[in-house]
Amino acid sequence: MPKNERSNHLSAISEKTEEEKKAEGAASSTPPRLPYLSGDAAAYGPSKETRRSTARPRESRFLSHLESPILREPGWQQISPDRLGSSFSDDEDEDVINFRTLEWWQAGMIMIAETISLGILALPSVLATLGMLPGIIIIVGLGIISTYTGYVIGQFRLAYPWVHSFAEVGEILFEPLHMAAFGREVLGGAQVTFQIFTMGSHVLTWTICLNTITDSATCTLVWSVVGLVLFWAFDLPRTLKNVSYMSIASFLSIFSAMMVTMVDVGIERPIGSASLSITRKMGFTTAFLSVSNITFAFAGHCCFFSFIDEFKNPSDWPKALLLVQICETTLYLVTAVVIYYFSGPNVTSPALDSAGPLIKKIAWGIAIPTIIIAGVIYGHVAAKYIFNRLFRDTEHISKRTKTATFSWIGLTGAVWIVAWIIAESIPDFDNLLALISSLFASWFTYGLPGVMWLFLNYGQWFRDWKNTTLFLVNGMLFWVGVAICGLGLWSSGVAIANDSGGGSWTCRSNAQ
Repeated sequence: MPKNERSNHLSAISEKTEEEKKAEGAASSTPPRLPYLSGDAAAYGPSKETRRSTARPRESRFLSHLESPILREPGWQQISPDRLGSSFSDDEDEDVINFRTLEWWQAGMIMIAETISLGILALPSVLATLGMLPGIIIIVGLGIISTYTGYVIGQFRLAYPWVHSFAEVGEILFEPLHMAAFGREVLGGAQVTFQIFTMGSHVLTWTICLNTITDSATCTLVWSVVGLVLFWAFDLPRTLKNVSYMSIASFLSIFSAMMVTMVDVGIERPIGSASLSITRKMGFTTAFLSVSNITFAFAGHCCFFSFIDEFKNPSDWPKALLLVQICETTLYLVTAVVIYYFSGPNVTSPALDSAGPLIKKIAWGIAIPTIIIAGVIYGHVAAKYIFNRLFRDTEHISKRTKTATFSWIGLTGAVWIVAWIIAESIPDFDNLLALISSLFASWFTYGLPGVMWLFLNYGQWFRDWKNTTLFLVNGMLFWVGVAICGLGLWSSGVAIANDSGGGSWTCRSNAQ
């Protein structure tokens, strides 16, 4: 977008019209209701130039403790229903797609399916590497931090209702520097790349699963192609509504698989037969590789804007966030501690392989829905971002046109093919997770939310003791992201270079 058409965001915040000042006074008694346009529907609303050039009254419902200025999406009241179709209705007709279909509990279940998937499989081996006490402290600590950063993402989405991905976040953050296009492309590209890498980890896990269940009955490449087709087929629907119901099966799947594994290791390895370590001495590369694997377990934040985008009521975001964070942190702790306690230093990664020969086949079979559904969610979000970039401001966004249908089929196929290539190129489970965490999760889960809070509260950082404390916390979050990215990338790079197992683009089994 041309620079001369962009208005400076910070100036827009400070320049209020008389009408807006009067509206602020009225808002103190009756807070205005925000129009939460979904990202897809918002394409038919006011232009982005208009969105950024008009300030609106302060909203107290979500940011009352911070009193941050929020921009209303101007002109929303005048959007023609004919242009929006039935995007805000409760039902879909034959041609128009309703994207705002999720209740908060449905979104919570989708988020649980997205986050409690592959990350949990690496955590018992993390405790074996770091020691019981340091591992528990890091899991709980990163869980608390990721809950707060998820809340900041909700704050940012309330401030800018038209944001539906980190690409728009980049555009907003870089706009005062007159680099909005640069910010949009960098963060948008990073978000899609992270999601595709995560999809690759699901393809890799699928091959491990099938090789384990079938005793490596066929070539690993064949299993990966089967997984590629299966993941692509499940990503053909264009909304997440039906996925919300499948996500319940996904959660029950991984929960049951881990329970089966915990029971088996408890029976086969009685208490006292394993050598446990409360703390351990190890090399820096090994230690930080384990920290990166914990980071991956809390790496769902890159999809949060897309989930909020499909809420019926986006103000319910904190409920869904707490649901997923409490569930995942509790399950991570219980499974990691129990499996490590009974398996000792020989615990494997993925953790399901710690069970006996027969039980681990059963556990992997039970885990199949999680492997598929969680991967499908990442595939949907990645393809949706690209689709929106290609067809924004056209009818193809919210209608089932032939162009939209065939484009969606092609995009979902393309992103899964790239994910398949990544899975075949980095065949080590732990190394792939660590690389993904270092490159992307470090920023989407920790670094960027800190920057977003600083941006929302610019000029109010030291207003009182609470804001001063939050300023220090969010400033520290940025440096946490820098540290995890730099040190984790170096550690995972060394591990991949030193990996003597090979196995890239071969038929050799990757089952343990």
